[in-house]
Amino acid sequence: FVISVIQKYILKRNTYTTSLDYFVSGLAFSLLASLPPGYGLYTAFFPAIIYFFLGTSRHLSVGAFPILSLMVGAVVTRLVPDGGPPANITGFEGLSMEQQRVLVASSVTFVMGAFQLIMGMLQVGFIVMYLSETLVSGFTTAAAVHILVSQLRFVLGLDFPGVNGPLAIVYVTLYDFFSEYIKHLEINDRFKSKLPVPIPIEVIVTVIACGVSYAFNFEKRFNVVVVGEMVDGYESPIAPNLEVIKESAVEAFPMAIVGFAVAFSVAKVYSVKHDYTIDGNQELLAFGVSNMFGASFRSFAASTALSRTAIQESTGGKTQIAGVLSAMMVLIVIVAVGFLLEPLPRSVLGALVIVNLKGMLMQFRELPFLWKNDRTDFVTWVVTFVASLFLGLDLGLAVGLGAELFTVVCRTQFPRCSLLANITGTDIYRDRKDYNSIYEPEGVKIFKIPSPIFFANIDFFRDKLVQAVGFSPLKVLKKRNKALRKIRKMLRNGELEISDTLKEFLRIEVDVYIVSCDVYIMEKLHQCSFFDDEIKTSIFYPTLHDAMLHILEKHPDHGELEKVFTVICKLSRL
Repeated sequence: FVISVIQKYILKRNTYTTSLDYFVSGLAFSLLASLPPGYGLYTAFFPAIIYFFLGTSRHLSVGAFPILSLMVGAVVTRLVPDGGPPANITGFEGLSMEQQRVLVASSVTFVMGAFQLIMGMLQVGFIVMYLSETLVSGFTTAAAVHILVSQLRFVLGLDFPGVNGPLAIVYVTLYDFFSEYIKHLEINDRFKSKLPVPIPIEVIVTVIACGVSYAFNFEKRFNVVVVGEMVDGYESPIAPNLEVIKESAVEAFPMAIVGFAVAFSVAKVYSVKHDYTIDGNQELLAFGVSNMFGASFRSFAASTALSRTAIQESTGGKTQIAGVLSAMMVLIVIVAVGFLLEPLPRSVLGALVIVNLKGMLMQFRELPFLWKNDRTDFVTWVVTFVASLFLGLDLGLAVGLGAELFTVVCRTQFPRCSLLANITGTDIYRDRKDYNSIYEPEGVKIFKIPSPIFFANIDFFRDKLVQAVGFSPLKVLKKRNKALRKIRKMLRNGELEISDTLKEFLRIEVDVYIVSCDVYIMEKLHQCSFFDDEIKTSIFYPTLHDAMLHILEKHPDHGELEKVFTVICKLSRL
């Protein structure tokens, strides 16, 4: 049965390649979390097992994610710094610095999972829709720079404490010396069409480095910092520290959002590609339970492992059984052969982390495209990147989200209104600026409102409508009805509403028609007593073309049509 399942659902090479990547990335990302390398293997095992039972994605590979690891590391180094005493937290007594850091990481992961679980129970999986692709791109690029800087001390073998928080990035100098190393990773891209499976370069480098370091005794002869003693089997479960939870809850919430957003986005890509559905709320529950369970066994924050997910999908993995088998191989490494990785120089792990940042760092190439096609998205990207780079990832995400919501408000409050015209020989109406062969009857103006009308943009729409018509109905109304005193009083009291926009035109004998309204809008207008003796339901038409046919039928004589004036407003939302 086991053999038939393996043959049916996964390829052997898939399990082998993915499993190797599991323990290499797990070791490397532990450095980002400021933890001993061995604990990254826990993150590659426990959350994957729970996700197998609760997750809805067939292709997602669960494990450590570099940005989340870095965010966990920021909390760890804040509460247990490298060069000073730890925070005054009950439960730290009698623990070594390593044990204190493991306790902090597992506690913040537990509260992160609790946030995800609560959001899943409240059915708020839609929250990731507020994280646009532009915002995520700017955020992850800044995170990649943070990760690059954080790994310099391991790659260069320098002895300086980790720095986190606002402006932390300015305290470390970047050196451009990774270009030669990164060139080797281009092999997979260059020969992608000829390779049946990607070459596990990270694994090859790890094996060679371990062998050379052991053979020449790098640790004693050259004072090279190595991985050192690996975890031997699994340790007993631990409870989260309540004081650590209290200290890290504010940082754990954005971690929960980022972890879920990245995992859900990746899962959605593969679900669309392979034609199946995923449930965002169930994914929140799955990751919440996975992180809470994993934290009890000393793992740190888990999300999706991008490279492993890509390998698992591209080499034939079709269900989560592939992930479970990979996790089982990690189990073997932890229990039986972990000691073989003890001579591995930490500088190699740091270099592997940096190499895996290539995709995120290359997102800088999006900027010229955004500048040319959408300046608003360009601003969102730059603001998110700069804020995340200099203020830290948690504050940077908040600033980026605020900037994005501000652009949404601006787009809603100041949309691009337009005048439409009929494309000759059709019943289609488009912006008259975009076409040459159009029909636009004299005396008829078709005004398109592309955004919902609400209190903040009513004055904007009124000004745009007056500008499109070419004259102010209010001024004409003043002259014709001699109602200057009444109108001034209405303006002072703020009593002119959307219906008064309409009535001003009707009182000076300008016909107004509203088209393409949803049934919901009509119901809402009735509830708000919008209609009266002057504004009737007969001014509403289902389509723009129906309104035009009515106008032409009402004024069959084109000479008569030129003497009247008609305004058609296209309103789809309110």
